[in-house]
Amino acid sequence: MAVTIAVQQWFQQETFFNNPLSLSLVFLFSLFFLSRFLRVWAVGSKSVKVPPSPPKLPLIGHLHHLGSLPHQSLRALSLKYGPLMLLHLGYTPTLVVSSAKMGREIMKTHDVVFSTRPITTAVKEFLYSGKDVAFAPLVITNNIISRVALGRSLEEKSVGAKLTKDVMEHFGVFSVGDMFPSLGWIDELTGLKRRMRKTSSAMHRFLDEVVEEHLTSKKEGAQADKKDLVDLLLESEKDPTLGVEFTRENLRAVIMDMFVAGTDTTYTTLEWAMAELVNHPVAMKKVQEEVRKVIGNTTMVNESDTSKMDYFNCVIKETLRMHPALVLSLPRVSTSSSVIEGYQIPDKTRVIVNLWAICRDPEVWDKPNEFIPERFMNNLIDFRGKDFEFIPFGAGRRGCPGLTFGLMSVEAILANLLYWFDWELNGGATKIDMTEAFGLSVHLEQPLRLVPKAHLF
Repeated sequence: MAVTIAVQQWFQQETFFNNPLSLSLVFLFSLFFLSRFLRVWAVGSKSVKVPPSPPKLPLIGHLHHLGSLPHQSLRALSLKYGPLMLLHLGYTPTLVVSSAKMGREIMKTHDVVFSTRPITTAVKEFLYSGKDVAFAPLVITNNIISRVALGRSLEEKSVGAKLTKDVMEHFGVFSVGDMFPSLGWIDELTGLKRRMRKTSSAMHRFLDEVVEEHLTSKKEGAQADKKDLVDLLLESEKDPTLGVEFTRENLRAVIMDMFVAGTDTTYTTLEWAMAELVNHPVAMKKVQEEVRKVIGNTTMVNESDTSKMDYFNCVIKETLRMHPALVLSLPRVSTSSSVIEGYQIPDKTRVIVNLWAICRDPEVWDKPNEFIPERFMNNLIDFRGKDFEFIPFGAGRRGCPGLTFGLMSVEAILANLLYWFDWELNGGATKIDMTEAFGLSVHLEQPLRLVPKAHLF
């Protein structure tokens, strides 16, 4: 969804209109969309009942309705046009879902129809047109995920860490071909595909090196009980009982899912949790007292410890509610027509679920924009996909496959940060600015800077 705002930035750049090639592209855009608009207008009499939509422009559809924070702009539009809203992002019809009820319709009742992912330009370049899990038909979090997925640690300035950042940025870049399929050739003229291919080739070389290291290690008789994700995938590559072909392209793509997607989302969740706690000192004191009481005088926080921390888990839940790692779900696309709430949804319609809006729905949550971990005390609502009022990881068969691992990573790191250190704001500030900056995962606009003070036990 991050790509939908980049088109606005593209047209707003001052250098764009000083470039003769850019002006030619604008002219081509105008001719193309004028012809499309006239054709649609000519057959407009054959109308069907479709979800409500705000006014659109013939050139860019509804892209002009999206601001710098699309999840907030989409929620504002849904308050006016309803929780099931049809937008045209360029030439791509997109259904926007903004309530638990409509989310249940898409991700449960009609889950089979809406379980396919669209193959975007970035998916084609980096994931072999969807041979991974997520799109199938730098910090400590980077090291944790790298150890589990690749069997090695990554330093902040390493090649792998830089490639991870580059790949994430490419998935958030606007591609003309994604919004206007007939004009995909423009991505070649602008150099976007060339840059993607360069980064993609570098990432795939890096992953090939990792795979070869594992194959060499296996030949040399490395310990069989120390297996990471790559080891398990290599075993699956030659497993005839799977019943499906698992190629080296599949292997690279699945590793990239785990490595690239898991790093940024885990870090972002930790950043929001610490920012909210520092801004709410009473909650910070309460959760630190609980963590230190449960852990006691040990040198390590165990996985079993966090299950005994009631308030700590409330903090995790409230952080996920207010700041889901992906505020807008990865897009789905319908494989056949369907009827939802009396509206006809044609096949090949993209669907985006506004997870952020659902998790802050005032009809479900009291004081939805306030950080109140206590709301989850003695509250059985959970975020694993069964309660559609609280779906920070999505739901249905295309819910986040890394939910369990991501949650364990967040719990382990946050518990250690709260156990070992007391935290102060940097530079004499009294409160953290919680302004959001949009991306594949929404993060703080200003980097979080805190001063750790070793806690004296």
